[in-house]
Amino acid sequence: MSEKDEETFKSVDLEQQTEKSPEPEINPQESPSETETETDKPSTPPAEAKVETTPSTSTNTSAVKAKWTSSVEQFKLKRFFVLRPGTLSHGIDDVKSLVNPTEDGAVQSVWLMAEIDHWNNEKERLVLITENTLLICKYDFVMLNCEQIQKISLNFIDRIFHGTFCFPPHTLLKREGEGIRVFWDKLREPSFTSRWNPFSVDYPFTTFTYHPVKSANEELGRLCDIENFREQLTLAAQKAHSKNPVPGKANGVVVLNQPILIETYVGLMSVIGNLGF
Repeated sequence: MSEKDEETFKSVDLEQQTEKSPEPEINPQESPSETETETDKPSTPPAEAKVETTPSTSTNTSAVKAKWTSSVEQFKLKRFFVLRPGTLSHGIDDVKSLVNPTEDGAVQSVWLMAEIDHWNNEKERLVLITENTLLICKYDFVMLNCEQIQKISLNFIDRIFHGTFCFPPHTLLKREGEGIRVFWDKLREPSFTSRWNPFSVDYPFTTFTYHPVKSANEELGRLCDIENFREQLTLAAQKAHSKNPVPGKANGVVVLNQPILIETYVGLMSVIGNLGF
């Protein structure tokens, strides 16, 4: 075979190879269907799916927050020994046994309160309303014994204030919420020494507010109900006034809805006072 023939053969052979192995092409009739198939399977979820997932996320977040809040509240309540099984009923039985039926009369009701002193300290108290007396008991729920009892004759109670707490304009000690204040000697005002002494008990009135465990269960909610306590105390005091009036003292009880002033001041004694109890 001559060289000319070989060149002719080679060129023909290359052209045939080119025709036999062409570049892959997309069939114009099949591409739309393939495109539609790809379009039918989107890579991202539709807007409706996103909208549905958002509420579930917020619901889960709210549930977590509610659970966390409940856990915090339960942790706070655990520091009160009054919540131990049988402790409260034991304390009520103890203070009832200290009532003198001859002087105090029969027990009308028992309450679990938080007493607030003039330096804004909270003190846990069991309060009893009898036929003739209001008894404020300092009870130790750890050792299960009554440490102190303050007795106020119901016929000496002359005023009962109920409302929100208020404070002097420049104090740093604040308190939210509401309570009641019971007065039994409107002719006597606290002395200057008593006002500045955080441990003074020489006051002609006492102040109560809700005990922190009031929301623990239904029974504690009844025992800590300030409004019901005020109504029963007012009724008992009015009966005591009519039954045994005090000579030279106006009979009856004045009930007023007004802010309750707590005279707290900032200073060394106030800091010491609020560290106690």
